[in-house]
Amino acid sequence: MNTDEAPGRWLPELLRSAGMARAFTLTTMAAVFSSHAIQWTAGLVTYVTIVAGLCVVGFGMLVARHREISLLRLVPVSLVVFLAWTLLSVFWSESRSDTLVGWVSLMGIAFLAIVIGHVRDTLQTARALGDVMRWLLSISLAMEIFIGILSRAPVHWLGIAGDIVRFGPVEGIFGTRNMLGFVAVLALVTFVIEWRTASVRPGVAVYSVAVGGALAVLSRSPTVLAVAAAVGVATAALAWVRHTKPHDRMTLQWSLGAAAVVGVAAAYLFRHQLIAAAGPDFSIRANLWRVLSFYVRFYPVQGFGWFGPWPREQYPFVSINFQLGKHYSTALNAFADLVLQVGWLGLFLFVAMAGIAVIRSWLVAGERRSVVYAWTPLILVVLLVNSLFESFTLFGGGWMLLVICLVRAGQSRSWRERLDVTADAPLPVAHEEP
Repeated sequence: MNTDEAPGRWLPELLRSAGMARAFTLTTMAAVFSSHAIQWTAGLVTYVTIVAGLCVVGFGMLVARHREISLLRLVPVSLVVFLAWTLLSVFWSESRSDTLVGWVSLMGIAFLAIVIGHVRDTLQTARALGDVMRWLLSISLAMEIFIGILSRAPVHWLGIAGDIVRFGPVEGIFGTRNMLGFVAVLALVTFVIEWRTASVRPGVAVYSVAVGGALAVLSRSPTVLAVAAAVGVATAALAWVRHTKPHDRMTLQWSLGAAAVVGVAAAYLFRHQLIAAAGPDFSIRANLWRVLSFYVRFYPVQGFGWFGPWPREQYPFVSINFQLGKHYSTALNAFADLVLQVGWLGLFLFVAMAGIAVIRSWLVAGERRSVVYAWTPLILVVLLVNSLFESFTLFGGGWMLLVICLVRAGQSRSWRERLDVTADAPLPVAHEEP
């Protein structure tokens, strides 16, 4: 066999195989959600190299599957517009190099998510996330027990403080308690979907929910309770919709939509009272947002340019931290970060992009019989509600899951479906007069 011709024979088959798609999905999710641990142990360059290598493999997989992937369905238009706006911010940014680096990072993770969205279906994606979360949360719990209980000498590996002996707060391998709490809630939603679809053995499902629930509580993250409550309400509402007769379903959907709009408006109007009642953790956030609002006035439409996590020495982030005497790396609110970095127009594009995905996925989940379709809207609820308290949805694992959900939602109830139906419809046959 000619070795020069061998790769041309087996490489496309390998890139098209289901095993390759599963391995790529597991590796990508594990790498992105382990970014803190990878950078702590091996450095930023190693993490960037891993992501770049995965992008190369993902591109090869899309090329190998080009016949089964429609270019029209590849990327949601709303995502393209949002990414284009963040890229345009390079032209008015005070540090074009930092903005370009931030955009490349945003685009790289988005590309990996797009590949996953096209090589795996909803159940396969949820199963892959469940497998990754089981391992990462189990490792986190084991590390916390070892460092906090079994180790005699103080060890602060991976930034773990070892406070599990005092029942938290714990960080696991994710760097902060808020990130651990965020990951734990995402995992719990996925574990319950796995359980309901009988995708894993009952013992594995019980263990997964127990570990996820324990770490969510031990994280003592102030955001976990709010996000979990929102997911609970969304789950109950979706169950109500699914059990409603089809001819009454649209009326119920409109009523729930109106109630959601009223609830969001009421929460905004009484935000100061809610923050005061929520405790000191949210008061700290309110103080940050108050200072941040002063800088938004300088460039309200376009923002200061897209950076992602804040560069330490770049204006206005350095000024905000100097005023507060802190070292924040985000605005602790994805929507506030968007207004600061890409302006009110960028926030509008993001909200429209996410809102369209929520509506599409919610309608599909309300009509389809399988409970697996509930995974996409519930994950979106977690991401958007958590965005009120953290900026995790704008980078890393949160951004990856958001784009996956955008791709999943864009494959149904879209103008593309109507276009495909029109294209596939048989042409009318002309009958000659006798």
